[in-house]
Amino acid sequence: MNFILKRKNIYLIILIYSFFALLFAVYIEKVLGYLPCKLCIYQRIPFLVSVFICFLGYNYFKSDRILIALIITFTLSVALAGYHFGIENSIFEEYAGCTNTNIDITNKEKIIESLGMVKNCKEVEFTILGISLSGLNFITSLLIVLISLRALVYEKN
Repeated sequence: MNFILKRKNIYLIILIYSFFALLFAVYIEKVLGYLPCKLCIYQRIPFLVSVFICFLGYNYFKSDRILIALIITFTLSVALAGYHFGIENSIFEEYAGCTNTNIDITNKEKIIESLGMVKNCKEVEFTILGISLSGLNFITSLLIVLISLRALVYEKN
């Protein structure tokens, strides 16, 4: 168990997980044809950032600053995924970017572009084991934060 939780291994595992999470999101969108909402797209940003952070962290695994940057990145991911999961479960109200009500009706191109392109953030179309992707993102991001905090506090290189 200690081998898995070494900093260098944590960076490698998170790097691989982030890379495959991004690939899976693109697969769901492009191959399976599920349109993502704006919050779904925003939730990809921390994973993209973590790929770069983990690459640095794997090479400079003794630096606490890189691990702190990773913790901050996934803490933001937890907040974003939790907010999206709350919208899906009617805990929070949708923000205006999730609906078609904020369209500029004087611009013809924007009206045509917005037809069918803005997906409601409240709708859950794709689930795994009955949990939406934002719920899974919340759980995995929280686990990454906890494991990274454990490595920061208890592991001295």
